[in-house]
Amino acid sequence: MERGEDDGVLRSRCRSPETSPTSPDPDRSFSSLDGDRKPEQQQQQGNGVSHATSNGIIEVEHVISKKLQLKRKAEHLKSDLMHQLDGHVNDFMDSLMEESSSLESAPLPASFSPPLSDKERSKLRYFRPPHGEGKQFVSRRSLLDELFEVNHIRTIYHMFIALLILFILSTLVVDFIDEGRLVLHFELLVYAFGQLPLVVCTWICMFLSVLLVPYSLFQLWAQTQRGSHPQFCSVLFGSVFLLFQALAVGFLPTFVVLTNSFPPASCFIVILEQVRLMMKAHSFVRENVPRVLSWAKEKNSPGPVVPQVSQYLYFLFAPTLIYRDKYPRNPVIRWGYVASKFLQVLGCLFYAYYVFVRLCIPQFRSSSRQLFDLRAMVLCVFNSILPGVLVLFLGFFAFLHCWLNAFAEMLCFADRMFYKDWWNSTSFANYYRTWNVVVHDWLYYYVYRDILWMSQKRFRPAAMLFVFTVSAVVHEYILAICFGFFYPVLFCLFMCFGMMFNFILHDRRKGPIWNVIMWTSLFLGQGVILCLYSQEWYAQQYCPLTEASFLELLKPRSWSCHRDAGL
Repeated sequence: MERGEDDGVLRSRCRSPETSPTSPDPDRSFSSLDGDRKPEQQQQQGNGVSHATSNGIIEVEHVISKKLQLKRKAEHLKSDLMHQLDGHVNDFMDSLMEESSSLESAPLPASFSPPLSDKERSKLRYFRPPHGEGKQFVSRRSLLDELFEVNHIRTIYHMFIALLILFILSTLVVDFIDEGRLVLHFELLVYAFGQLPLVVCTWICMFLSVLLVPYSLFQLWAQTQRGSHPQFCSVLFGSVFLLFQALAVGFLPTFVVLTNSFPPASCFIVILEQVRLMMKAHSFVRENVPRVLSWAKEKNSPGPVVPQVSQYLYFLFAPTLIYRDKYPRNPVIRWGYVASKFLQVLGCLFYAYYVFVRLCIPQFRSSSRQLFDLRAMVLCVFNSILPGVLVLFLGFFAFLHCWLNAFAEMLCFADRMFYKDWWNSTSFANYYRTWNVVVHDWLYYYVYRDILWMSQKRFRPAAMLFVFTVSAVVHEYILAICFGFFYPVLFCLFMCFGMMFNFILHDRRKGPIWNVIMWTSLFLGQGVILCLYSQEWYAQQYCPLTEASFLELLKPRSWSCHRDAGL
């Protein structure tokens, strides 16, 4: 339709010299030259369109068609250039912010400050990693905090609040109809967070051990690096540190959890803190060992460059897994912001409670009384997609946005990039990088890049495979300890489908269709995880083991548990 209208307008303008002799249009010459032949020309009417046979008119129409083609090409080129420019601008702004952070901690140029000696420059080098060799921390806000300033995006947040209100009202109405009461009971929450005093005591012991032991060992090791046997001391202290990580931080908390039969939520608190503290201790040692080794080579330095206890203590609470002596800081603490984030965490907790009470428990109680065959599995997976996606969103918003931002605000921690726009990902490779930036940075710098460094950049696929394996094993370890059974669903999804999608849906996949494929796969995966783990949970309750053999512990109970008899 657009082209037809444009052609009509342009043709009328081209024929205007015949009716307006004073028109300055240069096409006037064509009509005057062909004036004698005008009676002989025929205007053919076909389908409501007139076709002129004059050579001049045909040439003008050819020019018009060329102009329209160029116009369409320009429009396509404009859209492509805008997409490319948007990506380049985002990359440029990220690099510019990283360079600005490095300039903040770098010494002033000679025109503004006196020249520094080599010794002073070596000391300044310890406060930040060399350019391109480590993560650069920059003062920036969380992405959702910026997006919620837009009314259209904030409306989506209001829709989730309205859904929570409907969950509460439906629970009240159902309880009133079934039991004639209007009382909200939270038995599931009370059960899930049971034995909290013992959880707090376990966490205090873990935290104090990670605060005192790695720092003391590192300080003693640093003093031995100018001794007579530095390599022997390095092996000795390194072995003691690994033994501490394995036994004191790894084994003892797990033993306490299993011995006292902690409920699931209490288990998650202890085990997630266990993994976090182990990663923190590793980062502290990994970041400080190179500068102590370089200090040992410099014979003129007075003492080992060891961070202060206060710097290590700040790092243990900071919402990052990458150690630095200094981080960009905000000048003030907004306590209203902190309170709002903790209230949102509490709201997400109750939201997840109602998701399980209204959408999960009734479904799995009824399906658990039947044999779990292929038909039941397919129905269970598709019925679990909606609650699984809601739990995914709630976990992301509660922990990666609200919880980390609350602690960052209390610590004046200015770099709030705990996640990126993972929802816009068109590839699983980009989703893995942007979903949880805090954990991704640790895996990238301390697993992937260290393997490349040790192999001299010769085994990139092996390094990537090892990163996936470490992540899958840790995730499966957390779920196995917290749920009390071994059912490697998440491990298989990580190592099989995760690796496959990482290469199929790679970064060169662009366009909306790939984002739809990514979301479809993510939704389906959440349904599989919630369905299979929930079925196994009820199978463990209904069909306890008669013989506690090792093979029976590894075999999923939901495969062979017949629960329809007597229930």
